[in-house]
Amino acid sequence: MASNPDFSLSLSLLFAAAVVLQWLLRVWLVSRQVRHVAAHRAAVPAAFAQHISLAAHQKAADYTLAKAKVSLIDMTLSAAVLLCWTLLGGLDVLNLWLFDLLGAGMWQQLALLGGFALISALIELPLSLYQTFKLEQRFGFNQMTLKLWLGDLAKSTLVGTLVGLPIAALILWLMGSTGSWWWLWAWASWTGFNLLLMWIFPSFIAPLFNRFEPLADESLKARVTTLMQRCGFAAKGLFVMDGSRRSAHANAYFTGFGSSKRVVFFDTLLKQLSPEEVEAVLAHELGHFKHKHILRRMLMMFGVSLLGFALLGWLSQQLWFYSGLGVTPMLTESFTLSSQNNAMALLLFMLAVPVFAFFITPLMSAMSRRDEFEADAYAMQQADGGQLASALLKLYEDNASTLTPDPWYVSFYYSHPPAVDRLARMPAPSGSW
Repeated sequence: MASNPDFSLSLSLLFAAAVVLQWLLRVWLVSRQVRHVAAHRAAVPAAFAQHISLAAHQKAADYTLAKAKVSLIDMTLSAAVLLCWTLLGGLDVLNLWLFDLLGAGMWQQLALLGGFALISALIELPLSLYQTFKLEQRFGFNQMTLKLWLGDLAKSTLVGTLVGLPIAALILWLMGSTGSWWWLWAWASWTGFNLLLMWIFPSFIAPLFNRFEPLADESLKARVTTLMQRCGFAAKGLFVMDGSRRSAHANAYFTGFGSSKRVVFFDTLLKQLSPEEVEAVLAHELGHFKHKHILRRMLMMFGVSLLGFALLGWLSQQLWFYSGLGVTPMLTESFTLSSQNNAMALLLFMLAVPVFAFFITPLMSAMSRRDEFEADAYAMQQADGGQLASALLKLYEDNASTLTPDPWYVSFYYSHPPAVDRLARMPAPSGSW
């Protein structure tokens, strides 16, 4: 089998152009965000003047600007590392070195996946440390000690290895043993594996990192239980998570699948909000279930992954796919592609697809913002809309979320509508927005 040099060159040029265009677009969007937030830093928007202090508004602006500067470094580093892994031959060098060290076989392919993950994590480590112990610390959000951070790193690495290696080995085995339809079996295995993770995560994985205690506030428990019964929602339990051990940010979420569903409140959330506000926030989350947003997203994820596996099934048999992305594929004695390329095909696919998928980000963000509006509307039917508005204001202030984002940045990145758009649809606790 001979590689088509025209296809290889075309893919190389297309990929390089997409990486550069993605980087330029991301830099432009962040630059717009920086200019827009800085331009509105001096005064609280009139719609929020009665509820947000100038000091809190300026803290949110400064926090947004600081994160934007870090994101510029991150996106530039990511683009450079991506090109080094692919077109500049990094994956090829790592693959050949491991092949010389371990020879052909499953262990070499797993080592390639593991080596890539380890090196990538080491590259990202300094920026992660800076974000936690410098940026978050500067604005009063970080509660982690270095010991806790290292402990989390060790546990997440262990869990990632114990969870990732088996599914990687299974998919590699399916690629090499089940013929041209391997991608369908691999997709079914991946889907089942994800459903299993959703079921076991609340009971076995999450407790490795946080303490979960039953909600002790009986009046709040009664209020929340009544709300869930009114909404037709059943959960295995109501829990409080010690989020304050790591961050001052507040949140609440549902986790689990089927009978293992749990409602989890950050302890920081319960400290910041009144019982009525907590009820309203929970009603918003229940709105996602009522409108089947979670189910739709899950089904969409599985559908897209099916298309992805099918595409990978085809690309993995094309010589130009490897050579066009900077890798010399391994061939059999009859000059056909060897199954020894399977791990490399997975890596190249995981690196290349996000580059092109990035350009549909605005569509996915718009769908998410639509869902948030629907969940807000449901919450106002089941709870006090004024309390929801009050809760959102507190969360925006306590999390230092900017009230003046750039509209283009919002349309591209924001999964939740900006504060002014959400609160404009809600009754105010007092006065008007």
